[in-house]
Amino acid sequence: MGKLLNLSVVEFIMIKLAPLAKLNFKTTVGVISLCANASGISHLSFVPQTGDGWQTREVLLDASNEKESISLAEAHLKQAKKELLEYLAGERQLFTVALAPQGTEFQQQVWHSLSQLGYGSTCSYAHIADKIGRPKAVRAVGTANGANPIAIIVPCHRVIGKNGKLTGYAYGLSLKQKLLQLEGISVV
Repeated sequence: MGKLLNLSVVEFIMIKLAPLAKLNFKTTVGVISLCANASGISHLSFVPQTGDGWQTREVLLDASNEKESISLAEAHLKQAKKELLEYLAGERQLFTVALAPQGTEFQQQVWHSLSQLGYGSTCSYAHIADKIGRPKAVRAVGTANGANPIAIIVPCHRVIGKNGKLTGYAYGLSLKQKLLQLEGISVV
């Protein structure tokens, strides 16, 4: 298992704001869908293709016409796309784009702990539960991990079984394995 890095590169914005802008783009691992509000990226998911065994997470955009907020949201989308393409090309290990995931306080704790898990490292749900001071909340950590609205940047793909084996991923084990291999991790 890898170690958790104490990097505060990824900070969560705790203001509850609906997404204002959306961007879909093709990558080497599939079509990525990003949503953002004025504070940061609120969602990152994959768009399912024919034959995928999972469904996309639909996100409704706020119908606001506030140009300054929409402009900020679009800037976050542009930065996230650039950073994600660099990551997928093996040229980036840390993300600096602002994040604004919506979730309960517990989910936020889990996602923050995930965001501190360094590139090329893995951990288990039990490790995260210990890290957030809730060692008996292993299943709840698993549920929060599964509800992560910002895949890759909040690296839920780095969570593997306590036995060191590959475990579930919202976008399929094949994609999870590709992301781990990109980071130099071999797990079956």
